[in-house]
Amino acid sequence: MAAPLFDQLKADNADAWQAYTHHDFVVGMQSGELPKTAFQHYLKQDYLFLIQFARAYALAIYKADNLTEMRSALAGVKAILEMEMDLHVGYCADWGIEAAELETLEEAPENIAYTRFVLERGMAGDLLDLMVALAPCAIGYGEIGARLSKSRETKIEGNPYLTWIEMYAGEEYQALVADMTAEIDTLAVKRFTKARFPDLSKTFGVATRLEADFWQMGLSAG
Repeated sequence: MAAPLFDQLKADNADAWQAYTHHDFVVGMQSGELPKTAFQHYLKQDYLFLIQFARAYALAIYKADNLTEMRSALAGVKAILEMEMDLHVGYCADWGIEAAELETLEEAPENIAYTRFVLERGMAGDLLDLMVALAPCAIGYGEIGARLSKSRETKIEGNPYLTWIEMYAGEEYQALVADMTAEIDTLAVKRFTKARFPDLSKTFGVATRLEADFWQMGLSAG
């Protein structure tokens, strides 16, 4: 039985995936030594990132071929706009970032590069192209959170980033990861051919490297 498409894409981009999921920003969260200013900058840009991801899921509704796919994409839009945005604003407030400041932010070049790449792949390709472009963020965060939560090297007591780790290691987010992995496989049944794999792998690899650049953006600001 063939491995899930996501696993194939990850294996084909193993070096980029390692650099992303084990980036120094992630190591800093694990040890608790990441500079506060680096994390704050990341949180601010992540607010703008979520707005663009909502647009990507809205595009997925248009790209869908049937009501099941449309409803799945709509659930993504609603989750971001009606739940995640409010949670993120509240989390930012815990880090001393007021909602008024979030409304006046300018997108960092790294943020623009990543989110517009995702949207471009969705507009130029089909729903599978779009989901593959979204996967490194949505699924990668779950993998990072799960790994850090289980690692003996992760600082627990006094680690200001433990709440971030626990959020992405939690049952609710891990269920989302499982759902998206399964959705990619479901889309692949109708849309995937071996001839498409090189292009899909390229999309996945670029998105993964842009994720690492997003971490670096925060680290450089610290």
